[in-house]
Amino acid sequence: MSKLLFSDFQDVSSKEWKQKIQVDLKGADYNDTLIWQSPEGIDVKPFYHADEFSSLPETSTTKATTWNVLETFYVSNPESTNKKALEALTKGTEAFHFVIPNKDIAIEVLLKDISKDVPLYFSLKFLDAAYVNQLLKHAPNKDLTFINCDIINNLAKTGNWFNNLNDDHTAFKNSVKNSGCLSVDLSLYQNAGANITQQLAYSLAHLNEYFNYLNDELSVSEKEKLKVIFHVSVGTNYFFEIAKLRALRDLYVSLASEYGFNQNCHIIAFPTKRNKTIYDYNTNMLRTTTECMSAILGGANAVNNTPYDAIYHKTNPFGERISRNQLLVLKHESYFDKVDNPTDGTYYIETISNQLSEKALEVFKSIESSGGFLNQLKEGVIQRKIKESASKEEDAFEKGENTLLGTNKHPNPDDKMKNELELNPFVETNPRKTLIEPIIERRLAEKLDKNRLENE
Repeated sequence: MSKLLFSDFQDVSSKEWKQKIQVDLKGADYNDTLIWQSPEGIDVKPFYHADEFSSLPETSTTKATTWNVLETFYVSNPESTNKKALEALTKGTEAFHFVIPNKDIAIEVLLKDISKDVPLYFSLKFLDAAYVNQLLKHAPNKDLTFINCDIINNLAKTGNWFNNLNDDHTAFKNSVKNSGCLSVDLSLYQNAGANITQQLAYSLAHLNEYFNYLNDELSVSEKEKLKVIFHVSVGTNYFFEIAKLRALRDLYVSLASEYGFNQNCHIIAFPTKRNKTIYDYNTNMLRTTTECMSAILGGANAVNNTPYDAIYHKTNPFGERISRNQLLVLKHESYFDKVDNPTDGTYYIETISNQLSEKALEVFKSIESSGGFLNQLKEGVIQRKIKESASKEEDAFEKGENTLLGTNKHPNPDDKMKNELELNPFVETNPRKTLIEPIIERRLAEKLDKNRLENE
């Protein structure tokens, strides 16, 4: 039937489509009217066509049907966290992300009765190779255990190493060798205001520092088996964020193949903090929903939603339930687990993915030719570039060109929040001596939120 139907239509080239659009514009300029430029400097066209590709794009290796509903638990009391985690399993959670604040947390208590088929992610707020060994000893399934021990992220975020450069690298090497995990947290760059090209380039340069260091420290077998995990924050530009995750995998393969490391990486995604607001806070649910959709379609292995009230409320059952249910609705009612590669062959996303990869590779090469990522952090170049990008985004927000509904557009004057704040939703600074200038995460609406709170 389809052949009979489409045989009645002749192929239309992209040139013919553009000519038709220009006629319909009745004199208006095509470029000025229909082409817009992204913060990454990419000209986005009104349509994309197959004849713009010399060959069909390759099929993705990711499987969107296998993504897991991930839930984060900050572990202050291992026994109570264990109970909450086991209960979450009965409510739809499929994987856990445990944030471990110190080495006094008893892993055997935390992991009691957790089955072998549950993926476990651990983010350690300290550096201790011996603790990693204890963690692996009690992990029910080492193949599904992922450890985030990212010393460069700690340096970039705090301005200091955990201890010092040599000690940190030694402990990092031992952790990687024992756990078989190497983690890169690029969420910091997004939450601080870096554009997508910068996020990709910095994550690649960040990883390259680790590959350079580990290249002679690991055996061929260890490199081939190494699990490389990316922690990614997903922003609000729906299609670009899908393309970002696709580009990240492509760039990773290019770098890993040069060193002989495992060419499969693992991505866990979180909604960005950058666009979240305390006023009209229910809108945060809409923002996180589309951000999680981008993560799923972009090929994330696990998606961890953020409660709508996380920036100003302490952890609470209602916020946790809503954030979990958003993912369950996407998975089981919106059928976001039915197609392996839903974005393959979409000319727009394929094109944007390629352009982001090319631009990120240019920035990466520039970083490497200037001494590498650590050197650029030391000299403050990375911090300055992120500030410049963040400043442009903030200017657009203040002018109303970048909209946060309920905050800089259609705010509700009767919305009062002063008595609702259980947590400080603003940047807290602790002046102290640091080796480098830290990269600071900052929400777009911070300045406006402060002014509104002061005038309530």
